[in-house]
Amino acid sequence: MTQLLFSKAWPVRIARIAILVAIGWWFAKDLVYAQLPVSLEWPNTDFENTLVDLDEIQSGGPPKDGIPPVDDPEFDSVAEANKWLNPREPVVVVSINGETKAYPIQILTWHEIVNDSVAGVPVSVTFCPLCNATIVFDRRQDGDILDFGTTGRLRKSDLIMYDRQTESWWQQFTGRAIVGKKAGTVLHRIPASIVAFEDFRDAYPNAQVLSRRTGHHRAYGNNPYRGYDTIDDQPFLFFDPVDKRLPPMERVLDVSIGDTHKLYPFSVFETQPVINDEVRDMPVVVFSRQGTLSALDGSVIADSRKVPSATAYDRRLDGTLMSFELRDGHIVDKQSGTRWNLFGTGIDGPLSGRQLASAPGSVHFAFAWLAFNPDSQIYGQ
Repeated sequence: MTQLLFSKAWPVRIARIAILVAIGWWFAKDLVYAQLPVSLEWPNTDFENTLVDLDEIQSGGPPKDGIPPVDDPEFDSVAEANKWLNPREPVVVVSINGETKAYPIQILTWHEIVNDSVAGVPVSVTFCPLCNATIVFDRRQDGDILDFGTTGRLRKSDLIMYDRQTESWWQQFTGRAIVGKKAGTVLHRIPASIVAFEDFRDAYPNAQVLSRRTGHHRAYGNNPYRGYDTIDDQPFLFFDPVDKRLPPMERVLDVSIGDTHKLYPFSVFETQPVINDEVRDMPVVVFSRQGTLSALDGSVIADSRKVPSATAYDRRLDGTLMSFELRDGHIVDKQSGTRWNLFGTGIDGPLSGRQLASAPGSVHFAFAWLAFNPDSQIYGQ
């Protein structure tokens, strides 16, 4: 290495220059691509068919797939993942027809999209760090299976995806195509939860965990968005007025029934870890647990501060309206005394093994949710 850095021999000098040029191009290429006319980078996208003003869309810096999706995911066993994943690190959990997988946020941060299948269902697991939005979509659409990538663009600070089949652009937050042939089409959402790896591991010891073997070299476990979830920070590339009802970076769990949306701010979970409520015509329960590491705080996720995890369920079971409470540190229903975990599964008592139905919803930053859904109700307000 010393010879490469300081040798005056011409062959070594030439090699040194070539390396410096390559490094310079690596750092400059994103800026170059960002300045290209959009039609040159996207010749197959129909920009005449759009649901939004194109001026609302900004470049986030990287070019098309400059943040590379994971297209051929490999998986570790829970025991293998134990060797490299902190017990309190956040993972996205997806369960379909008896198969369950976990996708660590430390990997999604660097790729934002994983094209996968769970129990034979083609899915895209998506994560927008700027909105703290993890949303899972069914990739089947009009008889086709779509593969998704990153456009390098943002709207309202949220990831804009594209499908490789038509190169239409999709708003991750809504699952709706906003530009191109598919404009107006909406992807079906699949329930998912964000919990600490330890909670997933205890509930699903035989499940699979997305591996770091992605085909890309990234600093998995490091956080390139250090300090981003500071409550008073102004969101990046967000130019709309920030809804004043909540701090912009307050994490919220939404429960959405039809066109009725209700938000549960994470700040309430310290005093109300279990909430029995009703959204529209659905009786719901929100479970929460403290101690999951933030993926957007410290430069290393394992050293970051702790935040809650939260999940929501329909609290009707076999026609019985259930009520839940925290008793001696455990979630318990008042009707049977059964203990339940964060995944809505009975784990001890008369209803052990029973499963509550998920309530439609997911976790986001408040500013992002309220930008797309300004008429939302807020629990406690």
